Amino acid sequence: MENAPKFEIDIITPADLDGIVAIENVSFPSPWPKRIFEREIKSSTSYNRVIRLSGIVVGYIVTWTIYDEVHILNVAVHPEFRQSGLGEKLMMDCIVESADKGLKYAILEVRITNTGAQKLYEKLGFKTIQVRRKYYSDTGEDAYVMMLEI
Repeated sequence: MENAPKFEIDIITPADLDGIVAIENVSFPSPWPKRIFEREIKSSTSYNRVIRLSGIVVGYIVTWTIYDEVHILNVAVHPEFRQSGLGEKLMMDCIVESADKGLKYAILEVRITNTGAQKLYEKLGFKTIQVRRKYYSDTGEDAYVMMLEI
């Protein structure tokens, strides 16, 4: 399949930000503004990756490293490319990179209504460890805290 689209995972650059913000805006009720992504790609405690398909940004992940943990702050794939394994590829890249750095845990919050994301996280071995009541200020929705022992 020589003509099959090719994906690549790479460090987020300023050139990726418009594509990331476009995905962010169609993915979340309260999207991060561009300035937050600009700050995160400069942070030394942040692991930031983008996934491109044939050169076009179709997903991203942003994390913080705190002690021996990777905190997954934001991960999204463009709606047209969901259910294609790209989110899983981003998550696995993050987990492998975290393991290589000697980190012990991956932690994230997910809306209780986001069953698609929960299924992906469970497939990767994440377990729900806590509920944060009214965690999302935009809707008052609860969040599951999920953790993976790396």
